[in-house]
Amino acid sequence: MNVKRIVLQTLSIALILAGVGLLGFNFFGTDVNAGGVVKHPRAGNFSIPLVQKKDPSRGTLPGIEVPKNKNLHLTIPAMSRVKNALVPTARSTNNQALNNHVAIHIKGTGFPWQKGANVYIAGHRLGYVGTKSLLAFYDLNNLKKGDKVYVTDANGNEYVYKVYKKFAVYPTEIWVTRPVRGKSILTLQSCTLPNYTERLIVRAELVKTIRAKSTNPA
Repeated sequence: MNVKRIVLQTLSIALILAGVGLLGFNFFGTDVNAGGVVKHPRAGNFSIPLVQKKDPSRGTLPGIEVPKNKNLHLTIPAMSRVKNALVPTARSTNNQALNNHVAIHIKGTGFPWQKGANVYIAGHRLGYVGTKSLLAFYDLNNLKKGDKVYVTDANGNEYVYKVYKKFAVYPTEIWVTRPVRGKSILTLQSCTLPNYTERLIVRAELVKTIRAKSTNPA
C-alpha cells in the first residue's frame, strides 16, 4: 500500500509540474529553434509587413537637422511598459532586434523628421521572458483616440503624435506601411489576441515638433 501511495503521489506531482510548464510555455512562448531565435508556439512568424521599396523622402520638417544616428526613443503614457524605450531601425525579418527591444522601427519606412512620413514601429504583444520584449505592447489595444505618443530622435528633437485610428489587418496587408496622403503619421503594430491571426494597428498623426535646444535659433 505504501508503495502504491508513493507511486500515485509521484505521478500527481509530475502532472502538476507538467501543467505549470505547459501554461508558462503557452503564455510566454519560450520555444527556441535551431537557429537560436525564440518564437511563440502559436505565433509562427511575427509577420511584420516586409517593405519592398524604401519610403521616398519628402523633405525634412522645418528647422530639424537630420540626425546621423537613426535610433529613436518611444514614450507612450497610456502604455505602462513604453517609457523612453530605445527603438532601433531594423528589417522586419530581424527577430533578434525585435526580441531584444520594446519595439523596432521598420527599415524602409519613414522617419519622424521627414514630411509626410509613415513612421512604422512594431513590438511584441506577449514577448519573451528575460528580454525587453516581454509584454512590451501588451496594452496597445488600450490606446484610444486623442492619446499622445512621443518620439525623440538622437539629436533630442521631440515629435508629438495624437492617436486618431485603430484597426486590425491580416499580415499580408503591406499597404499599412505606406505613407498617408496629406499626413505625417506614426503607425504602431502588434499581434491580435488570442490567436495572432491579425495585426493590431494604431495610427497617430504628428501634431507638434519640439526642436532640441541646441538647434533652436538664437
